[in-house]
Amino acid sequence: MPETHVLFVEDDDVIREATQLALERDGFCVTAVADGLTGLERFRADRPDIALLDVMVPGLDGVSLCRRIRDGSTVPVIMLSARADSIDVVLGLEAGADDYVTKPFDGAVLVARIRAVLRRFGHAGYRPNGANDGSGDDGSGESELRFGDLEVDREGMEVRKDGEPVALTPTEMRLLLEFSAAPGTVLSRDRLLERVWDYGWGGDTRVVDVHVQRLRAKVGQDRIETVRGFGYKLKG
Repeated sequence: MPETHVLFVEDDDVIREATQLALERDGFCVTAVADGLTGLERFRADRPDIALLDVMVPGLDGVSLCRRIRDGSTVPVIMLSARADSIDVVLGLEAGADDYVTKPFDGAVLVARIRAVLRRFGHAGYRPNGANDGSGDDGSGESELRFGDLEVDREGMEVRKDGEPVALTPTEMRLLLEFSAAPGTVLSRDRLLERVWDYGWGGDTRVVDVHVQRLRAKVGQDRIETVRGFGYKLKG
């Protein structure tokens, strides 16, 4: 099995070198660079499997770099931020990052997050709650579902709105699949963190909220309803 190639953009020499060594010990192939412009060059040249981007790097900051990556790629992105309450966390998620890790971080936690994201992106065998024994449908005998002007092909992993294809990132697709498996049912943020982000532990619900906002912008603002104090549901 080929090694997973990680692009790591971090300007702190100590953190960059220590993290690179830790990831390589866990079997990852790591390209580590100190600034965003070099990171963009290496991303375009190497086509890594996942990108770890520190928010505050010179040349091209991590949020802008994430946005440039998202312009033409759905490669998973994890942002690294020094403060859990930083607005940079939300900005990174809004730019298209799939998750974030707060510094200082434990190497084992970072590896677990990377592996969780990679499992999500290898989602060919993904079955949302409510799916049956492998047919790719939702238990109703249908793999292609319609919600107003929105069509979801859960077997072909395709979405159309008004007949036009909708480009979703793998995380957004998993989120929509989870909603489409139980239309009209309120799904809590904790359930979505567990099912979509593969968290077996508590996570930051801002990750869910920002991705729901991004998904709404693509499938329709009124298609996913907020149920205050409980979570979200897909309107049929």
